[in-house]
Amino acid sequence: MQVLFWNERTQQLGDGARVFDPLALTWRDDAPEHDGKAVTASEALLRLAATRKLRRVPIGIIGPRDATQAQYDLAEQMGAALARHGLQLLCGGKNGVMEAACKGHAQEGGMPVGLLPDEEWHAANPYVAIPIATGIGPARNAIIARACLVLVAIGGGVGTLSEMALGLQFNRLVLAMADAPEVNTVERVADVDGVIARIAARLLANA
Repeated sequence: MQVLFWNERTQQLGDGARVFDPLALTWRDDAPEHDGKAVTASEALLRLAATRKLRRVPIGIIGPRDATQAQYDLAEQMGAALARHGLQLLCGGKNGVMEAACKGHAQEGGMPVGLLPDEEWHAANPYVAIPIATGIGPARNAIIARACLVLVAIGGGVGTLSEMALGLQFNRLVLAMADAPEVNTVERVADVDGVIARIAARLLANA
């Protein structure tokens, strides 16, 4: 099992023999001067985010437009957690789970990106900082699945299921929360901290 160390003086993450490059998201053979403090993957992500050097590869939050209150609240918490950990949110930019995720992300200082199915940016929910109007309808789901390093499904029906399937086809990490559709090869995660831990592990996986 990989053990991670954070060097406060150099602001570097190491594993005893290598140093993590936050821009390239890879490890390089360059032993740090000393190991520093042992940290979890999630703690390492927080510290890397604070340096403002972490490459902002998109993380997708997907789910229904007609979200339940429980789904909305969970998506808002998930969006906020992504922002706190320096992670870029990319979603469909519409209502429901997408709106909630954008709201949480924006309130924590993030700049959520909405990839809209519509022809004009005005169709975005009010929390989208960067609306991208594709004009291609549901086909934009494939772009979201392809662009994101990780997809997090919160609730959803056929549309969400299609994004999950596309994510698996593109070899992305797909995680399911709450009552997201059941897919045999998709890992179900109980809470926000668990999702952040899985995302951090994927980002730091080039071991």
